[in-house]
Amino acid sequence: MQIIPAMDIISGKCVRLSKGDFSSKKIYSENPVDIAKSFEDAGLTRLHMVDLDGAKAGKMANLNVLEAVAKSTDLIIDFGGGIKTLMDAKSVFNAGADIITVGSVAVKNPSLIKEMILEFGAEKLLVGADVLDGEIKISGWLEDSGVDIFVFLKRMMDIGIRTVFCTDISKDGMMEGPSLILYKEIIRRLPGLNLIASGGVSTKEDLILLSEAGCEGAIVGKAFYEGAISLEELSMLNKRIKN
Repeated sequence: MQIIPAMDIISGKCVRLSKGDFSSKKIYSENPVDIAKSFEDAGLTRLHMVDLDGAKAGKMANLNVLEAVAKSTDLIIDFGGGIKTLMDAKSVFNAGADIITVGSVAVKNPSLIKEMILEFGAEKLLVGADVLDGEIKISGWLEDSGVDIFVFLKRMMDIGIRTVFCTDISKDGMMEGPSLILYKEIIRRLPGLNLIASGGVSTKEDLILLSEAGCEGAIVGKAFYEGAISLEELSMLNKRIKN
């Protein structure tokens, strides 16, 4: 399992929310490049970057931050938030992302995901499944989709997607532990799907449990920014459990 630090961006600044609530925004850094460099210096190789402005508005707003981080580090960056078209996807790749993250558009327009797979390859797409009480949420978690999490994930697998990250919104930013029961059920019911866990990680033990559950990766956000897990601990754990 790979540990993947998260970087959520609003107005060019590194922030975190609780349960996707924009009114709960807390700014952790006005210089995302410095944060990204610290991840790289610690030996971490991935970065999960989310344009929260883009996710909310349905139009990318922080490509300049992606460009700056991509130019300043060798991190493998997945970037999402506001990607709605093939041209959007191309813009994200041109700005330096290695992988694009799609969420709402995968629910609303799965045919576009098929086009993206043909254009870029399935390995260049990371589908986000943001779930609350078993139902997928869209548009920055502000809208209900009416789609069951397992129905959605099976639909994505059927069109060629093999890697997804799943966020239990009730856990996100709450520092109360990840949704191990949900993740174990996804892995059990959908063999062949590479699952990246997101939301709720608060201790080193959480990461070990996610690894033992069979997760492909684990996204860590608030636990790092609040100091519950140090950068040194993330680095050591990543070396320990990534294989």
